[in-house]
Amino acid sequence: MLRKALYTGSFDPLTNGHLDIIESAARLCDELVIGIGVHPGKTPLFSPAERAALIRQCCEGRMRAQASFSVITFSGLAVEAAREAGATLLLRGVRDGADLDYEMQMAGMNAAMAPEIQTLLLPAAPTVRHITATLVRQIAGLGGDVSSFVPKPVADALKQKISTQT
Repeated sequence: MLRKALYTGSFDPLTNGHLDIIESAARLCDELVIGIGVHPGKTPLFSPAERAALIRQCCEGRMRAQASFSVITFSGLAVEAAREAGATLLLRGVRDGADLDYEMQMAGMNAAMAPEIQTLLLPAAPTVRHITATLVRQIAGLGGDVSSFVPKPVADALKQKISTQT
């Protein structure tokens, strides 16, 4: 039986913290679906297509040989996206106690809505726990160096995006 997992987030932008969780997930499943959440009320820095391209570019070669991956976008509930993708595992990264409290509530709600889908919480490595996409966007927007927080293709894309907005 293949283990198919869905890892969701906004990935705006993809960070080294996201990559840490992706690499951990690759050790747990046969197929990993990375789901980019698209919310009409939010104005992301990168379009869904740009985020998907960056994820593909940064994940190629990082995934275990036996774990395949794909990237999708979704605009509804994560459990519905998991069902549509055929995933039985919903993966979430946890950086700290605040994340844990929130993710535990979400896991309970998701279990009530979709008992066939198991939520797994993956702790972020200590070296990336401090990284958030929000802080990366803020630092990059103020001209700071984000190269230690994101993969090189993302750092390059951030520079390009911010230079065209100013």
